[in-house]
Amino acid sequence: MFARKKLVTLSLCLLLSACQSLLPGTDPLPVQRVAWEHIQPDCQGQACPLVNIDTLIFPDEPPLSALIEQRLLQMTNDSPDAPLPASLQSYESDFLHGAKRGWNTYLQAKVREQHDQLVVIELSSYLSTGGAHGMPGRGFINYDRTRQQALSLQDMLVPGQTTAFWNLASQAHQRWLAANQLDQDPEYSRNWPFEHTENVALGQAAMLLKYNVYSIAPYSSGHPQLTIPYSQLQGILKPQYFPAGD
Repeated sequence: MFARKKLVTLSLCLLLSACQSLLPGTDPLPVQRVAWEHIQPDCQGQACPLVNIDTLIFPDEPPLSALIEQRLLQMTNDSPDAPLPASLQSYESDFLHGAKRGWNTYLQAKVREQHDQLVVIELSSYLSTGGAHGMPGRGFINYDRTRQQALSLQDMLVPGQTTAFWNLASQAHQRWLAANQLDQDPEYSRNWPFEHTENVALGQAAMLLKYNVYSIAPYSSGHPQLTIPYSQLQGILKPQYFPAGD
């Protein structure tokens, strides 16, 4: 769950440890964090509906700023045929207008890493509209600064290597099961088999795969994360997407 916060707007250059591997002459992108939380107008008490937004603007990279907002808005959509809200502000207005007591929604974008020519953004969402628990979501943006666009998995892989990649991901899943002492439980494997995911990130230390709840594990397991070492990706991942030094 995201912590509640008052309106805060600040500019900072995220000098994370991951930024130290940026290509020579490539400084980390300056980023502006914009965050606010509003409750339903005229509502009193702890159960008032609320909207919490914690997002990013990249002043020097407008396409990335626009993409972050678009992806966050897509995470609010629980119907493939429903139109997307025009903006985060309009989403907030519509949600609070129709929300019942106890409803809340959270949207967050954060810089996970900046390394080489890449900016890796992690997106999070949480929507609670009654029931035993809310529904969280996760996503990644792998933004290539040289191309000024987000990368799909196919952009990252050598042509013809998709099957090889998912074979490695399946092996990573087996390692995750073993690490969580689930590999000897045949019922668990039947109920929660390996699946593909769209949430793939080019981390500095390894390639990351993150899964939504109820995908390869029950809700109580949260968002399982698999890792594929870059040493296994030779000939599968395009050379330009290996971190410097690998």
